[in-house]
Amino acid sequence: MSAEERAKATAKNVEGKAQEALGNVTGDPEDQAAGKAKQVEGEARHAKEDVKDNVKQKLD
Repeated sequence: MSAEERAKATAKNVEGKAQEALGNVTGDPEDQAAGKAKQVEGEARHAKEDVKDNVKQKLD
């Protein structure tokens, strides 16, 4: 497990939540969509790390 990659994924998720919240407050649909996209990217990075961990665990 790469702690650095997990930290980047978490940061991307937090950044996305903040941008989506800003979009909700300002009523900007572009910020809302961009924030959701960043959250999906963060979730995908976490999923990738989970797969890598599972493969490594099975090989050990």
